[in-house]
Amino acid sequence: MIQLTKRNGERFLLNHQQIQCIEMIPESKIVMMNRDYFIVKESPEQIIRRITEYNAKVQDVHRTLTIEDRR
Repeated sequence: MIQLTKRNGERFLLNHQQIQCIEMIPESKIVMMNRDYFIVKESPEQIIRRITEYNAKVQDVHRTLTIEDRR
């Protein structure tokens, strides 16, 4: 999950695997697979970077667990 900020300043966690698309209006509109949406302060580039960083952390944890399990 990634942390984002709504326009009113409220922070929340979003399951990035449920994102269908990100629309670039003056803000970023994240449309989910169930057609709900969130308008957030972060730019599409920031959102993509957070998703990439999260996925990298998950892969690192998996790699570490795999290495430890093989010993």
